[in-house]
Amino acid sequence: MARQRLISSEPAGPQEEGLNVALRPRRLSDMVGQRPVLEKLEIAIAAARERGEPLEHVLLDGPPGLGKTTLAHVIANEMGGHRPQVTSGPAIARQGELMALLTNFDTGDLLFIDEIHRLPKIVEEFLYPAMEDFRVDFTIEGGLSGRVMNFALKRFTLLGATTRAGLLSGAMRDRFGHRLHLDFYSTDELVTILHRSAGLLKLKYDEDALVTVAARSRGTPRVANRLLMRVRAYAQVRADGALTPTVVDDALDIQQVDALGLDELDRAFLTALIKVYNGGPAGIEALAATMGQERDTLEDVVEPYLLQIGFVIRTRQGRQATKAAYEHLGVPFVSRDDTPTADQPSLF
Repeated sequence: MARQRLISSEPAGPQEEGLNVALRPRRLSDMVGQRPVLEKLEIAIAAARERGEPLEHVLLDGPPGLGKTTLAHVIANEMGGHRPQVTSGPAIARQGELMALLTNFDTGDLLFIDEIHRLPKIVEEFLYPAMEDFRVDFTIEGGLSGRVMNFALKRFTLLGATTRAGLLSGAMRDRFGHRLHLDFYSTDELVTILHRSAGLLKLKYDEDALVTVAARSRGTPRVANRLLMRVRAYAQVRADGALTPTVVDDALDIQQVDALGLDELDRAFLTALIKVYNGGPAGIEALAATMGQERDTLEDVVEPYLLQIGFVIRTRQGRQATKAAYEHLGVPFVSRDDTPTADQPSLF
C-alpha cells in the first residue's frame, strides 16, 4: 500500500477524521472563505426556514479537503439540528440499501452522499423520482412473482458532494436546486482557520508561524490542520511547545514539504519533466513510466496543484514545465522557440 502523503487532501484515517470533526465549524457564521457559496446558502436556508419547508437539494463540488462534508453538517445545524445521514456513492451498491435509508426519514431530514458521481447507474435512476416527487417504485420479491410497489417518502434534503462534477450525469445535476462550487482558500483565509484550530488545541504560537503553515498548505484547510498537527508534535519535543516560524520551517523540512507546499513526489514529477524530457512536452504515460508511478496518481494527485500554481501547463503534445518550475528547483531555464501553445486552461 502506498504511503499517505502529508500534503494529500484526502482523509488520512479515522484518527485524523476524528480530529477534523472536533475542529469543524458548527454554524455558517463560523465558516471562513467561500463567501459566494455561504451567501447563497444563508439566503436559501433563511427562506426555507421562514416557509417552514425543507431546503432544496444541494450539490457541492470542488477538490477534496475544502470542506464539503463540513458544510453539509453546518447546513444540517442551520436547518434545525437534523443530523445528516452520511454515506458515499461507492457504499450504495443496490436500490434496497438506499430504500432502507429513504423510508426511515422524517420531514426535513438530510441525506449526505459523498462522491455522488460514483453511484451505480441503477441507484442514481432510482433517486430521480425520490428527489423530484418524493416517491419511489420498489420491486418486492424477485423473479416472475415480483411486484412493483410505489412508496411515498417524507420530504427530505439530499446533500451531494463530488470532486468530479463533470462525471455526474446531466439528469442528476438538474435535480439539485442549488449547485455550489468550492474554490481553494487564500493564505489569509487559511491563517484565520489555523487561528481557530490553534485556539481549540490551546497552542502557543507566533502569528508568523501560522502564516508559514498556511503558505505550505496548498490552499486546503484539511492540509493546513494536518501540517499544524505535525508542527505541534515537533514543537512539543524540540521547542517547548511554542510555534515560531523557525520551528515551523524545521518541522516541515523534516517532512520534506517546501515553502510552496510541494513534497518529494511533486518535485520528482518536475525533475523528471525538466531533466529527462528537457522541460517537455512529455506524455503523462511516459512520465508515469519514468517515475514508476500510476498514471492516475499523477493526474489526480500531483498535477492539479502544479497546474494551479503555474508550474506545469498541458499542451496538445503533452505536459510542459514553466519557467517558474525551473526557478523553484534551481535549474537554469533555457527558452525554447518551439514551445507549443497550451490547450484551453484547465486545473483538473
